[in-house]
Amino acid sequence: MKARLFKIKSPDTFINDAQVPERRMKRSLTSLDLTALGIGAIIGAGIFALTGTAAAGQSFQSPIETPVINFISAWLSGSPLQLGRAGAGPAIVLSFLVAAVACAFAALCYAEMASMIPVSGSAYTYSYATLGEFIAWVIGWDLILEYAVGNIAVAVSWSDFFTKLLYNLTHLKLPLWLVKDYGTAHVWVEKAQRLALFQQAQLQLSPIEVADYTQAASNLGNYSSSYLPSLLGHELAFNLPAFLIVALLTVLLVIGIQESARFNTAAVLLKTTIVVFFIAFGAYYINPAANWHPFMPNGFTGVMGGAAIVFFAFIGFDAVSTTAEETRNPQRDLPIAMISSLIICTLLYVGVSGVLTGMKKYTAFVDDAAAIATAVEVSGKPWVQALVSAGALAGMTSVILVFQLGQPRIFMAMARDGLLPQYFARLHPRFRTPYITTIWTGAFVGFMALVIDIGSAAELTNIGTLFAFILVSAGVIVLRRTAPLRPRPFKTPWVPLLPLCGILSCFALMLSLPVLTWIRFIVWLGIGLILYALYGYKHSDLAKEEERVTSKA
Repeated sequence: MKARLFKIKSPDTFINDAQVPERRMKRSLTSLDLTALGIGAIIGAGIFALTGTAAAGQSFQSPIETPVINFISAWLSGSPLQLGRAGAGPAIVLSFLVAAVACAFAALCYAEMASMIPVSGSAYTYSYATLGEFIAWVIGWDLILEYAVGNIAVAVSWSDFFTKLLYNLTHLKLPLWLVKDYGTAHVWVEKAQRLALFQQAQLQLSPIEVADYTQAASNLGNYSSSYLPSLLGHELAFNLPAFLIVALLTVLLVIGIQESARFNTAAVLLKTTIVVFFIAFGAYYINPAANWHPFMPNGFTGVMGGAAIVFFAFIGFDAVSTTAEETRNPQRDLPIAMISSLIICTLLYVGVSGVLTGMKKYTAFVDDAAAIATAVEVSGKPWVQALVSAGALAGMTSVILVFQLGQPRIFMAMARDGLLPQYFARLHPRFRTPYITTIWTGAFVGFMALVIDIGSAAELTNIGTLFAFILVSAGVIVLRRTAPLRPRPFKTPWVPLLPLCGILSCFALMLSLPVLTWIRFIVWLGIGLILYALYGYKHSDLAKEEERVTSKA
């Protein structure tokens, strides 16, 4: 059994399987298309929401929400446990560079694997070819966290930015029940009602509760009505914009990869233009003496704390590797696209963070999920805020598109190997896209975005991605030992040093995630192992091959 669990599938087998006529996909993507997909996946809500938080720092209410690394630090130093992360201040520009270096380690490893095994499947396929079937299943299951679960959170954020932009442009407000999940809407309405009772001296509340309930009541002012309609005695509320954007992009992805790439390129051009505009516009409002001093208020600890947060603004470049079978020259174009998109986004991030902290004191961004919009308030020009909201909307649209593109191709690759039913490996007879898995992924993400707000569960996306980065980096080391003579159109330099640096940096960032996220991650992997035992282990291609060998003997 142990030999089966860690038995690998050769890269040549993967490549040959992809060339079977009924499995062959339409090759139409160029390096420019792939670079745009990479930028589309990377620049999203992160640059608009995380920059201010990383500069100002974070505080947590309970130990279970506290990063694991804080416990380790307290144990080693003997000091009290710190429930939070120190802010980087204006040195947030250094935090972005540190995070970019950690991503670069993983990107170089992805580039080598993608050039050697140019098939859909990304980290799942690379793990199968180097570490065996069991690890491949684990990472395939894990990638659902990066793509599908992550997209639920992005779709919900997209809906929030859409409603704000709609109001900025038209002064039109939508009813609460149409743009919020029931859980969030019900809690806000209930808190507003309790605040009203407190103001009428009919209820006692603590100062913390008053502040919390006041914020909830203030949130309701953003909607035309806080009334929740009822059906069969049950109140209704759902996030219709989040569902519609997922449905629209799912249809686009079924129609074709080239059409999807063109749409993504347009969104990327729009959001990068707005990001560059913010850098140029905001440069005129920078006050270095007042806002950039002190530059590193919390020293190197603050820089690393900021890096742990902004790392997650870089997630997405790896999604490019899932389009290998639809790329004209994958051995050349995939490495170019992943590395180019990472470099471009790093330069934009450094520019944005420098301008942001120069326009306003970094302490103004505590718990601010829209720091860029807050910073442009200095200009006193509402149209600039509307423009920034449009950029954020375009950014999140392309993220949803690229992640909705990546997840179905992971499922398709797993189905080809027998770890999922063959039903999920079907391609559309006309469009040559994995339409079955695309529709199912769209239905799952759209429905979940319609009815829930996953909140902190979105951090599962981060830990899942980091785990994938670690396994791909390890795979490069393994394949250099097991297949040293295999052609490598792109070679990761300084192996094993560079992949080891990638493994260590990604693990350090995993330790910067909350205890609760680790618990959820372990539970998620446990569920995946049960499914593997019930289906994948018995139906995989390797299991069938083993049965044939046994029957002949």
